[in-house]
Amino acid sequence: MSPLFDAHLHIIDPAHPLVENNGYLPEPFTVDDYRARVDGLDVRGGAVVSGSFQAFDQGYLRDALAALGPTFVGVTQIPADTSDGEILSLHEAGVRGVRFNAARGGSASLDDLNRLARRVHDLAGWHVELYIDARFLANTWEQVAALPAVSIDHMGLHRDGLPQLLRLVEHGAKVKATGFGRVDLDPTAAIRAIMAVDPTALMAGTDLPSTRARRPFENADLELIRQAVEPEQLNAVLRDNAAEFYLRKPRAA
Repeated sequence: MSPLFDAHLHIIDPAHPLVENNGYLPEPFTVDDYRARVDGLDVRGGAVVSGSFQAFDQGYLRDALAALGPTFVGVTQIPADTSDGEILSLHEAGVRGVRFNAARGGSASLDDLNRLARRVHDLAGWHVELYIDARFLANTWEQVAALPAVSIDHMGLHRDGLPQLLRLVEHGAKVKATGFGRVDLDPTAAIRAIMAVDPTALMAGTDLPSTRARRPFENADLELIRQAVEPEQLNAVLRDNAAEFYLRKPRAA
């Protein structure tokens, strides 16, 4: 298997506050737990993504990035009124994106999407990540397509949203090939459709620890990706596309 830049993972550190979300609180999944789980997968870096149950807490993310090292970056949730100083401080810590969680909440509202997305991009070069059922992109498609940089979690979750997702890919959106245990689509068909539009768009990841998924990530999910793409595309999907997207603005020394 080729080296992996894990484009989507969660760290759940009980030393930091968690917020019950729809009656759910996750079990701990620390940096050590993550390293043990991916042992043998040749993970070279990744993106630590804030979950709904972490709301606007930044302490866990700062600690996780410090422990994981400079090839890992953060995708955080921040209120729309976060100060410029705090955004720049998070950037220094390795944060490279802001997440809008339309599926679970815990993030800023989609009403703030355009203003906050442009602000963090202009200030720190951050992109936006959307956890959203792609069927609902029909109502916000033009707004999302016009954003300066955007990625969509878990291939947009539902097969009926694939046409909207592919329209966004045509306009430069990135898509995470993640969460196969939580989607309502055929991952192989979706992967091939995305690659046919833009082979630089797809970014693989584990979605560990797969909170609330019907089944957790399995190593075989990476084999599914390998079989779905052409051999010459594999390194890009597993590593290069995500590394270029997340690490194009290096962390400060």
